[in-house]
Amino acid sequence: MRPRSLVVLHWLTALFLAVAAALILIRDEVDGRALRLWLLEGHRHFGLLVLLLFAVRVVLRFRLGKLPGEGNTSALIRLAAGTTHMALYALLLVQPLLGWALSNAEGKPVHFLGITLPALVASDENLADSLTTWHQDVAWVLLALITLHMGAALWHHFVLRDRTLRMMLPERRR
Repeated sequence: MRPRSLVVLHWLTALFLAVAAALILIRDEVDGRALRLWLLEGHRHFGLLVLLLFAVRVVLRFRLGKLPGEGNTSALIRLAAGTTHMALYALLLVQPLLGWALSNAEGKPVHFLGITLPALVASDENLADSLTTWHQDVAWVLLALITLHMGAALWHHFVLRDRTLRMMLPERRR
C-alpha cells in the first residue's frame, strides 16, 4: 500500500481536475451571463485547488523519498512510468498557472477563497490570445497523459495482475 496521505492527494487531484473540466465544458453550453461567470469562477477555484494540491504532493513526495515499485517491470517500463509521472506533475503545475495568467492578461483579477491573488502578468489582449491557446493545448496533453496513466494502471491490474492499481485505491474499512 501507498501512504494514505499520498492516496488521498492522488484521488483529490483527480476529482478536482474532473470538476474543473466539467465546469468549463458546461459553461460553454449554457446561456446567461451570471451562470457563465459562476461556472468560470468555479473552474478557476478548482484549478487553483489543483495547484495547491500539487504543492502539497511535491512536499510529501520529497518527504517520503523513493517509493517501492510493484512487480518485476523492465527498466524501459520504469523509465516510461517515471517520465509520464514527471510530465503529469509538470502539467499539474503549468496548467493552473496558465489559467491564472490568462485571467490576468484578460484584465480579470483572480480570486481564491475570498482573497484576490497578485497578477502574474499585465493586461494584454495579444498575450491573452496566446495563453488561451496554450491553456487549451495543455488541457489536451494533460487529458492524453491521464488516459495513458489510467490505461497503464488497468494494464497492470488485468494483464500483469500485480498490485500496482490496488496500491493506489483507498483502503477498505473492515
